[in-house]
Amino acid sequence: MKVKTSITLSRDLICQIDALSGRYGNRSAFIEKAVRALIDTETRRARDLKDLKILNEQSSELNKEAEEVLTFLSR
Repeated sequence: MKVKTSITLSRDLICQIDALSGRYGNRSAFIEKAVRALIDTETRRARDLKDLKILNEQSSELNKEAEEVLTFLSR
């Protein structure tokens, strides 16, 4: 369901949106696609940061396991 809203943007940004929005149907479709893309990017970024935190917390143990594997393979 679509909900009508009102936002205030700079004139320059509106001109840029209007120049590109023809490919997407209209200004609203363009803005919706852009906002969804940003939300997807930020969601991935948050997930990646969470994963990195887990890896960093486990790095000592992971490095120890990797060394054991490399030692075993070099025999």
